[in-house]
Amino acid sequence: MKRSMALILSFWSLAVAALADTPVPPSTQAAVEEIRQLGKEMGDAMVALDIDKIDQIFGDDWVSVGSSGGVSTKRMLLNDVKTGKKRLTWFELRPIDVQVFGEVAIAQGNVAEKRFVDGREIYMELVYADILKKRDGRWVVVQSMGAKVR
Repeated sequence: MKRSMALILSFWSLAVAALADTPVPPSTQAAVEEIRQLGKEMGDAMVALDIDKIDQIFGDDWVSVGSSGGVSTKRMLLNDVKTGKKRLTWFELRPIDVQVFGEVAIAQGNVAEKRFVDGREIYMELVYADILKKRDGRWVVVQSMGAKVR
């Protein structure tokens, strides 16, 4: 049993190493960079209260599930930004891992941010995952999940 387990682990180690060395096609690498840039543009638009830009970044069918299990829609997000209920004032993106699968991509990472929530400034660090879809030649966020880590 130990020997078969060692063989299985060796196989998976070699498979992972082989995949890690697989070159990324230029079109995929371009998509990865575009999606990482979109993450920065998203934060910048929220700090600037740029409703039009936020509207472009998120698909009309966007939904988000937070760590408490609450669900938010694009309409709710835009309303929160317009009313100042949850105002992002500062953010720092950490490394973002992006996997592209044709016209769909997953971006996951973490971010530190300061925001006003119900009139009180809060600092928090979050981990998140966004699912993006390429529509009309541009990437839009269609699903998000996140959780506070601090």
